[in-house]
Amino acid sequence: MEHILGQNWTITPAGGSTGEAYYAQNEGKRLFLKRNSSPFLAVLSAEGIVPKLVWTKRLENGDVITAQEWLEGRELTTEEMQHPRVASLLSKIHHSSELLDMLMRLGKHPLTPEEILLDIKENQKLLEHINVRFEVHHAVKYLEKNVMHVAHDHHVVCHCDTNHNNWLLSSDQKLYLIDWDNAMVADPALDLGMLLHTYIPKGSWDSWMKQYGVTADDHLFERMKWYAVSQSLSFIQWHMMRGEHVEADRRIQKLYDMMTRHKINI
Repeated sequence: MEHILGQNWTITPAGGSTGEAYYAQNEGKRLFLKRNSSPFLAVLSAEGIVPKLVWTKRLENGDVITAQEWLEGRELTTEEMQHPRVASLLSKIHHSSELLDMLMRLGKHPLTPEEILLDIKENQKLLEHINVRFEVHHAVKYLEKNVMHVAHDHHVVCHCDTNHNNWLLSSDQKLYLIDWDNAMVADPALDLGMLLHTYIPKGSWDSWMKQYGVTADDHLFERMKWYAVSQSLSFIQWHMMRGEHVEADRRIQKLYDMMTRHKINI
């Protein structure tokens, strides 16, 4: 990275699962750098969903480096996920024809429940050597039983990881949704399910959904439930494959709590 910016810049890793993100600082100038971000980032920046894209540079080896504004700010707390501005920004994303058009042109096809279930079951085969707990097998059975009941033909751009630490509140109180590496074209229930089941008290769902811009029906709630379970399993499997068993166990407990709280049965 130093040869791109020059020797006067201080560059430090920004963490994250890919190890491809960095902070860069030079006196009063500050940037957030990332290697091989999707071209999708430019549209997200133009829509005000992520911090402003400053420049993009292609290296001789074909890698692409992007630089964004490095903003003072913090992630949302779990309680702040209930704020109407979260529902409003997610609604803006899901209703953006520009975002959907760009992601489709980048070759993303609508993700179906059948594809998600197949991927989860394939990963389970790879993890057979690990003593996977009963809760995981119970959740897979639930997905199998209900996969035919969650078909939906309206697809939008989904972030696919609406965890509170991906919501950035800047020092000037502007809200962003960051880390779009796993974005897909899918049923909006994919984003809604995990967010509401994790952060929003059940008694507040109707009011939250009104802020989002829809009146929910039973089919939407069923789809949200199915996707919340499937995403939970995907995260559990991801941590297991990385050998992060403590985090996988924590996710399994959260899955169990969610399925118990919302009476998700086989």
